[in-house]
Amino acid sequence: MTRLLALTVVAGLAAIAWGALSSRARVPLSALALVVSSAGAATLAVRVLATGTNFAWSQTNVLPLGGLDVRLTPLGALFVLVSAVVAIASSVYWTGYARHAMAGRSASASFALFTLSLLVVPMAGNVTTFLFAWELMALSSLILVAHDHARRPESISAARWYAVMTQGGAGAITLALVGLAAHAHSTRFSAIATASTHLSGAVASTFFLFALAGFASKAGVVPLHVWLPKAHAEAPGPVSALMSGAMVNLGVYGIILVGRTLLPQGPQWWWLVVSLLGGTTAAVGALYAATSRDLKRLLAYSTSDNMGLVLLALGASGLSLSTQHPRVASLALATAMVLLVNHSLFKSTLFLGAGAVHAATGSRNMDELGGLSRLMPLTSVTFLVGALAVSAIPPLNGFTGEWLLFQSLLHSLASHDVASVVAGTLAVAAMALTGGLTIIAFVKAFGITFLGRGRTERALGAHEATFSMRVAQGALALACVATGVVPYLLVGVVARGLAGVASPSISGWATLRLSSLSGALTPLFLSGALLGALALVAGWRTLVQRRHGFANVATLEAWGSGRHHQSPQMQYTATSYGEPILRVFDDVLRPDRDLDVSHVVESRYYLERIRYRASNEDVIERFLYRPALALLRAWARRVRVLANGSVHRYLAYGLAALVVILVILK
Repeated sequence: MTRLLALTVVAGLAAIAWGALSSRARVPLSALALVVSSAGAATLAVRVLATGTNFAWSQTNVLPLGGLDVRLTPLGALFVLVSAVVAIASSVYWTGYARHAMAGRSASASFALFTLSLLVVPMAGNVTTFLFAWELMALSSLILVAHDHARRPESISAARWYAVMTQGGAGAITLALVGLAAHAHSTRFSAIATASTHLSGAVASTFFLFALAGFASKAGVVPLHVWLPKAHAEAPGPVSALMSGAMVNLGVYGIILVGRTLLPQGPQWWWLVVSLLGGTTAAVGALYAATSRDLKRLLAYSTSDNMGLVLLALGASGLSLSTQHPRVASLALATAMVLLVNHSLFKSTLFLGAGAVHAATGSRNMDELGGLSRLMPLTSVTFLVGALAVSAIPPLNGFTGEWLLFQSLLHSLASHDVASVVAGTLAVAAMALTGGLTIIAFVKAFGITFLGRGRTERALGAHEATFSMRVAQGALALACVATGVVPYLLVGVVARGLAGVASPSISGWATLRLSSLSGALTPLFLSGALLGALALVAGWRTLVQRRHGFANVATLEAWGSGRHHQSPQMQYTATSYGEPILRVFDDVLRPDRDLDVSHVVESRYYLERIRYRASNEDVIERFLYRPALALLRAWARRVRVLANGSVHRYLAYGLAALVVILVILK
């Protein structure tokens, strides 16, 4: 296994170094090295999962305060495997996407460093290694978010938001982990877990809340999510896939690491907070996804939506464990991991598809797209698979995760604890709301973007993605189908990954059974029933046409508004499609609307032009962060007088600080 680790690291470092090569060799060689590095990490993870034993390796001379410590547990191996799969697909995709963007030296080296750090974070066995890899991940991804700053000023704004939020989160994580390490007198996670049993409740809760805030910001949890729709939308296509399909997962990994491994005896209210954050995040993410007209921004908000569902499952697991229902707790934790892995597969598919659309048209605004299914057939098919999966349509993989979540919440309602029952009931309501909004969002995303007629010259001039881009999208789409039709391919791996943390009793290949609880799912039967229903509809249509002579019935274009002769302006747009949702949730979303009516010169009774604009800015950003930033700027202007350039004043500041320190130490 040590050789596999060496292969992963050496190939990753080679990919970083090869970023300095000539433009022709830079991308293919770096991508090849990243594929080798990710494959090595995936093989190492599979071996750990297959044997159920930890892999450990350390080197004290590399990093201070504990050295470089690699300790891959089955739980960490599961996250490494998911990151490696997404990284391989993104690296293959990059070789074709580089014709559009990300061909420069800084982008190539940063992409390689970002990928390597994603693989190393779940392998960390001590605080020093974890924080070092975490910072590499944050800084390299920040460079990639700002990659297109010369052409798009929005990239700089997104990078600033991302930098502040990610560094604030990293500060909270550092406080929590360093505090736990100081109490344990060791930076190793195993020693911290042993020593944490002697922590007082108040101290343990303080450390948990710091860790929860830090890791939740990385997972895009409300209200710390404001960076996510900005950064994911502005990042290049393969980077967006890695950020949404791998990086946000590590926020969930951190919550499990602290809440279930380092501080395993947490009180019930911890998980009530996690459930509350999960339900709020799922609802807010789904609402903004359903009303967004930027394709990548829609996908980014959907990431928050799905991470909210994962936190709902984590909260249900912690609540069930605190009320002495270990079987439900194990099922809920397994559900969280199934949801997370499924999200990685279908959201990476969707972001790679959105990257192909952007590369082909130069636009992410769905109001400027349309009719791409004829010009980009494979991209449209893979995007449709991802859209059906995220909407939990059987028999794709998203349906399995949602079914397991419903089962977990349903069984948690059998508890006699009032708080657990109330939390479970609200979680079911949040799940139902977000499920409906998600379907609305992705019907819009696929219908407006790929069906109907092209609305602009950009859409009419689109072309299919390159071969490597199509291969990456197709491979991930096939994975969504395979893990949906045979969900035990995924559930079995998740069960091995949770060895030592939980024992979910889920079995069966053809029929997925909850062995210790009531519940069964047969995806193969659903697949057969769906195909049979489609065959019946097709057969009935053919029979009716032949019997009644409807062979010459005109066929209208899908999403063509039912008209034979129409202009692209007569079709639905993303703005008009989302308008009913904006009106229903007007008091929550608080959109800005502007209606401009122009009359003809000859008579005010005839209209020349009507222009409607709706701005759906994030309400949390508008009413929480922007007022806070305004106060910070006002305070900064006032304290600026303290730095007037006087050496005597600066010496006085130093003397005052020294006196305060001496008083405290005394």
